[in-house]
Amino acid sequence: MPLLRKSTYPRPPRYQFNGHLQTILPAVLRRVEAPYEREQLTLPDGDVLHLDWVDRNSRQLVILTHGLEGNSDRPYMKGMARFFAEQGWDVLAWNCRTCTGEMNKQLRLYNHGDIEDIGEVVTHALRTKDYENIALVGFSMGGSILMKYLGVLGKEAPAPIRAGVAFSSPCDLEASVQALELPGNKFYKNRFLKSLRPKIAAKAERFPGVIDISNFDRIQEWRDFDNFFSAPINGYRNADDFYYQASAKNYMSGTDRPVLLVNALNDPILLPACSPVALCEQHPLIYLEQPAKGGHVGFDLPRNTWAWSELRAFEFVTGVA
Repeated sequence: MPLLRKSTYPRPPRYQFNGHLQTILPAVLRRVEAPYEREQLTLPDGDVLHLDWVDRNSRQLVILTHGLEGNSDRPYMKGMARFFAEQGWDVLAWNCRTCTGEMNKQLRLYNHGDIEDIGEVVTHALRTKDYENIALVGFSMGGSILMKYLGVLGKEAPAPIRAGVAFSSPCDLEASVQALELPGNKFYKNRFLKSLRPKIAAKAERFPGVIDISNFDRIQEWRDFDNFFSAPINGYRNADDFYYQASAKNYMSGTDRPVLLVNALNDPILLPACSPVALCEQHPLIYLEQPAKGGHVGFDLPRNTWAWSELRAFEFVTGVA
């Protein structure tokens, strides 16, 4: 029954006194460098992914997946990359399609339910080097992707994958969308829409008759965005179909590798439904840790060069591998 009743996260810095500050300030104030070397991976459909590597000449690799409209340069990605690299691991921080500023060729973008691209990344990593131990770590959307990936593949997941860790991940995507509509979350909703609009406009120009950019001005709630754009662009029938197929909770039970899900109780953009307590109580390999604080992909520590998430991910993957 891997429902962890007590979290090891001590507390955030005192000036981060609520979930919003614990979410925003680490992203704004933290400065982290990681010695990335970039590689371009061509996918079977002709699109490309940009992969950022840290080579420590190791046979242990951590693969990092970012959140919605994030990329490998986000402090949470660089911080995790730096920590694992300093422990002697190789690192592969990959960027979803369009997330390095280069528009992709295909109609599709990326989404919470897409596990094809992470599968290509894992396959490429195993072609690159004979890794004996691979850990998957994801943040927000990235955590949902890795949990669905492991759940769908089950015993067929590549043998070197030993464990997965997901931070602040919306296992129930519809509940996360509902959270964006809460009065205090307008900032997050508007920021996502502002970032996504130029990408949707580029798709509308490239694929006339498929995408109508004028619908952007009709968006009143996030479900409208998913009905107008997320669903048709990514091959779903509508928002409801998207939410079902992209919710990791519908697939997680299939995993046969240890998975740690860390969702803070004060995460402003995750509702309780995003943390599948009942599943974790019954599944022997899915661990749910719910710190009282931490916000969304925050988990800062007072007077520490590391985020607690970095320490916790390494502790988990080395403890179960």
